[in-house]
Amino acid sequence: MLDHEILLDIKNLKKYYPVTSGLFSAHVGDVRAVDGVSFQIKAGGNLGLVGESGCGKSTLGRAILRLEEPTSGEILYKGKDITTLDKKGLRELRKELQIVFQDPEASLDPRMTVGDSIGEALIIHKIVGEKEREEKIVELMKQVGLEAKQADLYPHEFSGGQKQRIGIARALAINPSLIVADEPVSALDVSIQAQVLNLMMDIQQEFGLSYIFIAHDLSVIKYMSHRVAVMYLGKIVELGDKKEFFQDPLHPYTEALLSAVPTLQSKKRERILLHGDVPSPLAPPPGCRFHPRCHKVMEICRNIEPELIEVSSGHQVACHLYD
Repeated sequence: MLDHEILLDIKNLKKYYPVTSGLFSAHVGDVRAVDGVSFQIKAGGNLGLVGESGCGKSTLGRAILRLEEPTSGEILYKGKDITTLDKKGLRELRKELQIVFQDPEASLDPRMTVGDSIGEALIIHKIVGEKEREEKIVELMKQVGLEAKQADLYPHEFSGGQKQRIGIARALAINPSLIVADEPVSALDVSIQAQVLNLMMDIQQEFGLSYIFIAHDLSVIKYMSHRVAVMYLGKIVELGDKKEFFQDPLHPYTEALLSAVPTLQSKKRERILLHGDVPSPLAPPPGCRFHPRCHKVMEICRNIEPELIEVSSGHQVACHLYD
């Protein structure tokens, strides 16, 4: 892998939220939402990020964009550590890195027309003049399957799928290199989900984008991703190419997640039931964080935390079964 091929290089990224108590707000602990995550994304590549609710996926996505300030670690974008950028540097960075939120309703200002919402970033970053801005808005709306005449409408006049298309148009307005898509279709009907996913794939082909695609639905991850990372309680427990990931899962948590996916194949996976809930990130279990729910737990798992190691080319896992 050549350095210039790597668009994003995350190194030991952490995001802790301090917990205080008492009259004097004494620091009593930290919620370890993201706790030492590392991975790379090549230019034009997609990483699917999957895991149960509360595992830290969305926090990781927001920390990468510095919508949440990381506690420690490095975020190298095109070789430059963006954790050191000041406000001016961050504003420039927004041209390169964008986000599509889970709830399109919440991400749109109800007082602004759709055209104004899409064109807002063009004004902030002074990318085009007023005449060119109107043309750009129309072009973006057409690219996401909306009509130019809809630019004067307000968000409440659109369906959920149309609002998500507007969110995608906003993200595309300033020609970013990377989009973090945080559960972008989970709130949509299944038929609309397919339309939005196909749109995002078409846009990637046209613009050469990279995606970090956050989802809990493995069928969506399989469709959208080149590589897949599984998060559990703030850490990545498995990372690998999509084909190998789905055909030969290594981590017991990954096996459990995949066993719940309906399949038409003659060889079906035995259903693995996970007992209990994800532990609190305020007080994660000692050793392997998954061990209280693991069907393959060993004594070493209760005391020693496994490292993320490479088992085969590009396929990494954090599990004592592979030490």
